[in-house]
Amino acid sequence: MTPAMRVPGELSARVPAEQRGPGLGRDAVRLLVSRGTEVSHHAFGELPRLLRAGDLLVVNTSETLAAAVDGWIGHARVVVHFSTRGDDGRWAVELRDPDARGTTRARAGGPAGTEVRLPRDVRLVLEEPLSAGSERLWWARVARTQRAGRTGSRPGTPGTVLRLMREHGRPIRYSYTERDQPLSVYQTVFALPSADGWGSAEMPSAARPFTLRMVTELVSRGVRFAPITLHTGVASAEAHEPPYPERFAVPEASARLINAVKAGDGRVVAVGTTAVRAVESAADAEGVVHAREGWTDLVVTPERGVRVVDGLLTGLHEPEASHLLMLEAVGGRAAIDRGYEAALRGLYLWHEFGDVHLLLPTESPHTAHC
Repeated sequence: MTPAMRVPGELSARVPAEQRGPGLGRDAVRLLVSRGTEVSHHAFGELPRLLRAGDLLVVNTSETLAAAVDGWIGHARVVVHFSTRGDDGRWAVELRDPDARGTTRARAGGPAGTEVRLPRDVRLVLEEPLSAGSERLWWARVARTQRAGRTGSRPGTPGTVLRLMREHGRPIRYSYTERDQPLSVYQTVFALPSADGWGSAEMPSAARPFTLRMVTELVSRGVRFAPITLHTGVASAEAHEPPYPERFAVPEASARLINAVKAGDGRVVAVGTTAVRAVESAADAEGVVHAREGWTDLVVTPERGVRVVDGLLTGLHEPEASHLLMLEAVGGRAAIDRGYEAALRGLYLWHEFGDVHLLLPTESPHTAHC
């Protein structure tokens, strides 16, 4: 999709599908399907009939955190978006200015040493930008506070911030949505609490339309699931920066299942760009997936290509979004351009509560009748 193509504001999904009318569920969204440059329009409930027995869906099990917390710099109110927790106990954070609608506007962080006061007498001290040339995200450390010492929570430990999120946080949202929503709205059916408190700053939203009933139907038709985990950071909603390092894990059982499907006639379909990033980060040069965990800085582009993923189920992205390069790597530029033209003409809804796009490989005459 070329940057010249603009998404009208009225195509932003302002509330979740289940809040748009009586009797609707999460799965009440539309499904655009691209097979090469061939485009077709469906309801999401048709997904089981669009996949085949032997296909494999790779799903992200990361739980969404209540990562937005109100704070103050001096007398000015700010909103802190807790993005990613580092191995050294620091957090990558984004500071935003509140506006009259309860949403937030991006603001520059820093300078180093800036102190943000948070609830529970927690103090956050900005130390350095996360990456050179950008002051959107900063590494910050939780400083010692009197109350933290009384409650027995050691400052700087994961528990300090995680408790802060549980008691005072809310899900991150942007101005195209209508109102704040409970955290449950931002959890997918695949989300699992992490034993060590890791989670995603923003929902891995491609999986949001799935319901338990849908999963059951897919399994009954011979479609399998491979769970992986990738904890997403705060997206670059305005600047559309490339993704920065995120923590991921591909377990041994999922790696074996992916390799078995690749060796057979099934297709590996990633549910979300996060699943693509995790699986491709765990693959070697020959496309064999290994059990791996840690940090990935992989950026999937058309030049790099994909070694494992055959298809992708994803939301609709802004024309400037870096995720579109990953979509091109999976489906090709012509397919993305044609699909997004059809989405605009068909008035599909964008963003995390919106409609979804399924990219599948072009079928040969043999597989089309399997």
